[in-house]
Amino acid sequence: MQYRRGPAVVDTMVFSWSLSALRSQLYAAHIQGRPLVLAAQSAAELWASALIGGWGETRRRELDERLSLVRIAGVTRSIARVYASLKADCRAVGHPLHDKIHDGDRWIAATAVRYSIPLVSHDGVFKDVPGLDLITELEE
Repeated sequence: MQYRRGPAVVDTMVFSWSLSALRSQLYAAHIQGRPLVLAAQSAAELWASALIGGWGETRRRELDERLSLVRIAGVTRSIARVYASLKADCRAVGHPLHDKIHDGDRWIAATAVRYSIPLVSHDGVFKDVPGLDLITELEE
């Protein structure tokens, strides 16, 4: 498959929206035509939501098929080091991404920073994260 643009990490929310016709249009221009990467954190959250939500076999199979179309970036030593640096850097500048409540978000950001690719997200916690290239439709 030929891509028009480089890869991007997609956060859990934007990926889940891409599964729904109602919400998929907000970020369609940012994710169509490019290879997509999910942090392991996002893939785990999506599968957990399906199980907890009692999704039927057909819907879970559709999720698996969609996930097979993206790269799921595993946790590596280098991503773990970027995660630690993000926690320290964000703490030093008072950015909320360092808070424990954002541990999962930090894995997603670390994946994007490690591979030097943008993160497509609709979560305000990613705004102004040191070293993160953020693509968002959130208003300034």
